[in-house]
Amino acid sequence: MNFHKEPVNNVSEVTINVSNIEKSLDFYQEIMGFKVISQIGNEAELSADGKTTLLRLVKPSNPMNQHRTSGLYHFAILLPKRSDLAAFIKHLATKDVRLGASDHAVSEALYLDDPDGNGIEVYRDRDPEEWVWNNDEVHMVTEPLNIQEVLKTDTGELFNGLPEDTVMGHLHLHVANIEDAVHFYTEGLGLDIILRFGPQAAFLGFDQYHHHIAVNVWNGVGAPRPDKNNISLNYYVMKYHTAEAVEKTVNNLRELGYEVEDTPEGYFSEDPSGNRVLISQ
Repeated sequence: MNFHKEPVNNVSEVTINVSNIEKSLDFYQEIMGFKVISQIGNEAELSADGKTTLLRLVKPSNPMNQHRTSGLYHFAILLPKRSDLAAFIKHLATKDVRLGASDHAVSEALYLDDPDGNGIEVYRDRDPEEWVWNNDEVHMVTEPLNIQEVLKTDTGELFNGLPEDTVMGHLHLHVANIEDAVHFYTEGLGLDIILRFGPQAAFLGFDQYHHHIAVNVWNGVGAPRPDKNNISLNYYVMKYHTAEAVEKTVNNLRELGYEVEDTPEGYFSEDPSGNRVLISQ
C-alpha cells in the first residue's frame, strides 16, 4: 500500500526557516540531492522530480536561533527502495558528512543536520507485511543499522540526486505537552495513535502507517513556543484528497476550539505548541 498518495492523507510539504538561503541551497542540492524548482529572493522551493514541491526554504528578515523550544525535531525524506538508501549512503561518504543510522524495524533510517541544525531523516520503509503489530500498536525500535547489509543492495550507479519517486515521509515535532498534542492530531486532524512511548512520545498516522506525524517532549515538558523567525519549522502541509475532507477537518478543529485562519493559500491552524499546519487538498 502507498501511504503517501490518494486516498491516504499525508504530510506533503515542509517549510523551514534558514539563516542563509544560498548556503542552504548548496547543502540541499549538493548533499541532499534536491532540485530547485524556483527561487525568489529569500525563498526557494525544492523537489525530487523537478515538479512537486517537497521542501521550502525561507530566510526570515531577522533569523533567530532559539533552543529548547517546541518546533522541528526532524522532517523525513522517504526513498522508494533499499538500493536508493545504499546509493545515498555512498554519496554521503564521498562528501564526508557526519550522520547517525538506525533500524526501526518498520524502516531503515539515516539522520543528519542541515547547516542551521535543522534535523533531517532519510529512510526507506520495509514492506508493511513485515511490520509486527501488538494489538493496535506497531512494533518500532531504535537499533543500530546494518549498513553493510544495506550496501549489498547498491546497484553501482552513481548518485545523481534524489529519485523522482521520493516523497515527504513524515514529520517529527517537539511539543510542550503530549496529551494536548495527541488531542489536536487525533480529534482535530484525524490521525490515529499508532504507538505510544509512555509520556515521552507518540507516533500517529493515517491508514495504519507507522507515522505521518510524531510528537515528543524531549525539549522538556512545557517547552516554550519559538519566535516566528526562529531557525526551525515554519509550517507544514497536511494534504487531504477531497474538498469534503478539508471541510470536515476545518470544522472539527473549530468545534474543538482551535483557531483556523482562511488564507489565499488555504486553511492554517496550529497545534497547542505553535506548530503551524496548512490544511490543503
